[in-house]
Amino acid sequence: MDSISIAISKGRIGKEASTVFKKIGLGDSIDINSRKLIFKDEKNKINYIYVKPLDVVTYVQNGVADLGVVGKDIILEKDSDVYEIYDLGFGKCKFAVAGKKNKHTYSKDKLLKVATSYPNITKKYFDKKQQKIKIIKLNGSVELAPLVGLSDVIVDLVETGNTLKANGLYIIEEMFDISARLICNRISYRFKYDRIFNLVEKLKELKH
Repeated sequence: MDSISIAISKGRIGKEASTVFKKIGLGDSIDINSRKLIFKDEKNKINYIYVKPLDVVTYVQNGVADLGVVGKDIILEKDSDVYEIYDLGFGKCKFAVAGKKNKHTYSKDKLLKVATSYPNITKKYFDKKQQKIKIIKLNGSVELAPLVGLSDVIVDLVETGNTLKANGLYIIEEMFDISARLICNRISYRFKYDRIFNLVEKLKELKH
């Protein structure tokens, strides 16, 4: 049996991925509460690599991991060369444009200042709308930007909307839905197809 390596995002998606793999009998070696970064499942010949979300795609794309579990937001932002082979159905949220009520100006004739942690996704979205924008890249607390006049609007992930409401912001446009995805290295998909196919089938059975 071919061995496979799976890169899993740290954080909430990693926690849910661990639960899902355990439900299909493959994740007993994973202990996300430990400080270990590699978990070896000798019985099923699987190595789990526990890394930051942005690094999951890098590990898979470079063939260090055959598979990866990561949010669709990361896949879109990294514009990576990997196969997206299964929607795991957890980690659901959405991308949205948000701003202050009655304060945003949204005209194609005016340069829109957009604060975001996702510059590539933001650029592609507004390019399609033919909206001129200036992207202000932030690494966190994006909601602060329109409140202090740094931007007109923000583009960010929204799960419950509570953070927006707490800061007096509201959703102007919903862009698209996001969830956790199983991704695959292109070469691994070809040469380890049987193992990967069987794993995906087990994940599908779990949903039914």
